[in-house]
Amino acid sequence: MSATPIAAITGLGTAVPERVVTNADYEKYLDTSDQWIVERTGIRERRIAGPHESLAALCYTASTKAMAEAGVGPLDLDTIVLGTVSADRRLPATACDLQALLGARNAAAFDIAAACPGWIYSLAVAEGFIAAGRARKVLTLGAEKLSSITDMKDRGTAVLFGDGAGAAIVEPATGDGRGILSIVLGADGNLADLLYIPGGGSADPVSLKVVEERSHFIRMAGREVFKAAVLAMARASDEALAKAGVTIDEVDLMVPHQANLRIIEATAKHAGMPMSKVMVNIDRFGNTSAASIPLAIGQAVEEGRIKRGSVLLLVTFGAGFTWGSVVLRW
Repeated sequence: MSATPIAAITGLGTAVPERVVTNADYEKYLDTSDQWIVERTGIRERRIAGPHESLAALCYTASTKAMAEAGVGPLDLDTIVLGTVSADRRLPATACDLQALLGARNAAAFDIAAACPGWIYSLAVAEGFIAAGRARKVLTLGAEKLSSITDMKDRGTAVLFGDGAGAAIVEPATGDGRGILSIVLGADGNLADLLYIPGGGSADPVSLKVVEERSHFIRMAGREVFKAAVLAMARASDEALAKAGVTIDEVDLMVPHQANLRIIEATAKHAGMPMSKVMVNIDRFGNTSAASIPLAIGQAVEEGRIKRGSVLLLVTFGAGFTWGSVVLRW
């Protein structure tokens, strides 16, 4: 028997910048090619924000869509939880800027720096607040402007990342079986240096040295990240299914973090899911970190691959090392 949900997603919205950057654009200044990028990542294009397109603006667009779908107004929101590692400013939280844009003056607002699992972590916070009676309408977001923290001279990372935002309204479950059936979160700080930004924080503040070393941009050990990611996502998927009381055969669609096509394929193989039941859009958007899964869900809903009552398995990993998985009935 599957678990009884406490909280459910009642509205979803997404937003991406209009500008499309293809692999051919990188061939102009990096030692790379469309074939090299596609074979190693599965990425063909990604959306990149312009210098005057803020993360808060992307969040606003995604949030208003989610709120409209859920029938929720700004003053109805109790809490805003934003998962991001590319906030517009170090202080205050971008969630506070979003609160002001929305006019959600009754809502507490804060960011979570959990990298790619940021939206999954925000769902866990929302579920916990609802279970504790601290909130009834929570706006959760996973949003990134990764182009602002990516070294465009580094072939190993420049071609991977894109920008986007996903938002969802989480409310108490209504008793019809729809909602979050399980959430599994995890972290291993011993692997932090596999994917990190070494400079620009309080340990090594912004300085001429940091800028010259380009240490304020993302650095990644690609092969090691691949191995750790596959293991973490496989374990998280197994745990979430067991906790939810759901078998893999009951899952209608797996929605994995869109980081690398080979990682997605390896995770699906471990879970015993045919690729026909796995949502893949990395070719269009690249790796959008915390925005990845809500963007993929939004597309799957539009395409009719997710319907009312569909059972979804969401799974992700990211810098930290952090990971998470969710089983939910849509």
